[in-house]
Amino acid sequence: MNAPRAGWSALPSNAGTRLLITVACFIIIIAGMKIAAPVLIRLALALFLVIVTRPAIAFLQRRRVPTVLAITLVVLLTFAVLATLVSVATTSLSEIGIAFPRYVSRYQLIEGSFLEWLRHWGIEVPPAIRPNLISATQAVDLASGAIRGAAGVTSTAALVLIIAIFGMLEANELPAKLNRAFGTGAVTLQRLSLVVHEVQHYLRIKTAISMATGILVGVWVWLVGLDFPVFWGLVAFVLNYVPSVGSIIAAIPAVLLALVQIGPDAAFLTTLGYLAVNVALGNFLEPTLLGRRLNLSPLVVILSLVFWGWLWGPIGILLSVPLTMSCRMLLENSDDYRWIATLLAPAREDSRRPGTTMPEAATDSTPAPQPEPNP
Repeated sequence: MNAPRAGWSALPSNAGTRLLITVACFIIIIAGMKIAAPVLIRLALALFLVIVTRPAIAFLQRRRVPTVLAITLVVLLTFAVLATLVSVATTSLSEIGIAFPRYVSRYQLIEGSFLEWLRHWGIEVPPAIRPNLISATQAVDLASGAIRGAAGVTSTAALVLIIAIFGMLEANELPAKLNRAFGTGAVTLQRLSLVVHEVQHYLRIKTAISMATGILVGVWVWLVGLDFPVFWGLVAFVLNYVPSVGSIIAAIPAVLLALVQIGPDAAFLTTLGYLAVNVALGNFLEPTLLGRRLNLSPLVVILSLVFWGWLWGPIGILLSVPLTMSCRMLLENSDDYRWIATLLAPAREDSRRPGTTMPEAATDSTPAPQPEPNP
């Protein structure tokens, strides 16, 4: 009797059974990722930091800068950028916490005027359902919690940087190690290189668009007269990494502050500015620069946002698109799971993409009919 073959061929041939086993394995993997989230989040951040900084290190190496010195320069630059962002956020949150009682008083005046206007038209709002959205105590607690969170981010960033430094040192030797350890050929390494290149391109374009969004938003709210324009630009920059809903979440507190601090006209102008910036950059410039590299269905983008947010929290939300892109490209080059990559793709995706294992020619193997010889 022949020994059973390994792999899917050793499993029952029933398609339903194989699908059930696949779903069960998927659930087990997701449960493990949920349990190990504190460790995996830091590893994922370090990995993406290595991917993002790899072109800069390679550029310095091509200029004959020693590897250790190149990594040191890139790490110092990265640390300076992160420290600046955390410092701006912490300082702004402290100032907002100090100014919040003034905003609360202004909000209470607006709320009283609104209730008086409703009474003028014969509408009495019971006290039980009156809006009580802001209180000074809650505001101070919120600001204090945000500052503590920023301090926690700083400690996490230090650990991520340490892991990333060792990853940068190993990056040059990684392809050779994978080849020796797993026997991966040139085709497999080329596919992995393609995944890294696509993620780098997406993060590079997304970072440039996010920086432009933050600068334009900060200048706009400064012209409107809103307090803390640098902070609102920073919020717009960070939340622009969140697909679809990030720009909306960034605009809501700024619009509310404009309403409370200045009035309805300023709130309208602030809304108009956010709308113009995000439509121009997010709906026109970003798709033009990215092209079809994202290669994900809009529904998949939203679902990935929900899934990674549930799995890894705010970090998962920020990394949802590059993580899903990487999973899709790896699945696309797998014979057993290419169907999952097809489901993640847009409806009219062209299968002839660089790096895919699908043949570029038509898959119909039937030979073309030959003309009959003339008698």
